Amino acid sequence: MKFERSERLKKLPPYLFVEIDRAKKKARDEGRDIIDLGIGDPDLPTPKFVIDAMNKAMREPKNQRYPLDAGLPEFRRAISKWFKKRYGVDLDENGEILPLIGSKEGISHIPLAFINPGDVVLMPDPCYPPYKSGTWFAGGEVELMPLEAKNHFLPDLKAINHNILHKVRMLFINYPNNPTGAVCDKRFFEHVVDFARQHNIIVCHDAAYSEMGYDGYRAPSILEVDGAKDVAIEFHSLSKTFNMTGWRLGFACGNPELVAALAKVKSNIDSGVFFAIQRAGVDALENYDRHIKPTLKIYEDRRNCLVEGLRSLGWSLESPKATFYVWFKVPPRYTSALLAKELLDKCDIVATPGNGFGANGEGYLRMALTVDKKRIKEAVERIRKRLI
Repeated sequence: MKFERSERLKKLPPYLFVEIDRAKKKARDEGRDIIDLGIGDPDLPTPKFVIDAMNKAMREPKNQRYPLDAGLPEFRRAISKWFKKRYGVDLDENGEILPLIGSKEGISHIPLAFINPGDVVLMPDPCYPPYKSGTWFAGGEVELMPLEAKNHFLPDLKAINHNILHKVRMLFINYPNNPTGAVCDKRFFEHVVDFARQHNIIVCHDAAYSEMGYDGYRAPSILEVDGAKDVAIEFHSLSKTFNMTGWRLGFACGNPELVAALAKVKSNIDSGVFFAIQRAGVDALENYDRHIKPTLKIYEDRRNCLVEGLRSLGWSLESPKATFYVWFKVPPRYTSALLAKELLDKCDIVATPGNGFGANGEGYLRMALTVDKKRIKEAVERIRKRLI
């Protein structure tokens, strides 16, 4: 019996990281020693104090029931306190915060709350793939905003086609940026908020890498901007900050109408985040200061090691101020896919081709800082001996 897939599913390209994982698994099944610089999944363990909090909470019967759609009040309160300390922004724990099963889930679902067939959603290119898939699932149309090195990988809002602005309902941005590692300042967010208010557009800011800054850089929140709560919802994740990718815990915050609409979508799709995980999230946020500095020091050392190593090969690249990705132009004679393929075939190294994030990612490669310095140095030497 043959089953016809929906048109919306046919429209989706193969999910980039599933394809990379398939190639990686095949290589490992062949007995090859793979150095994985592909998917941004921390190799560092979740902090012990978070695990201990989870162990305690999961044994309590009250935490084993269906979670509340609005999330655990204690977790929302911890988010509000952390946000005030980190950004100086007040958030109402009872209307401006919503726990998520990871920020990816909220990002994918927010278009269902506001996008009708034919509505246009602006998004960067290259970008995190769920911006596109969430929009397509909602029946929306994607309008790309190129991210180019000449503009520091920031979208040029003035270059957006003014003939479609009457159909634009939503705008996705992401700083610090995945995959480019680019950063922005508060002034950029001010331009975004002014643009959104002028054209009545919802701003969705993906802040999953907000805490991963180096060389003294501290990422701002769009909610620090005056008037941002009129138009913006921001998505945060504990995945990268606390090495909790598998735990699936994040939150959305900002405009209460946007938060409430997302909550209504979620109430019809999922049953919320396991209470014990939310209670562990409380301990994570309350111990943020003692955890973050040593973690960033590890990634900063790895960044320096990889950047210096790739430069020693004659490759040209910038040292990123944020995220745990290194994004660089592929050497002459290579495309993104060809270099990624040769790194895997000849060097047993997994890296992510830039064109997997969109057409404007062609000519770039992304490497993740998710192995220790010894393996990073080994990866560089493999490239030097087998590819150069």
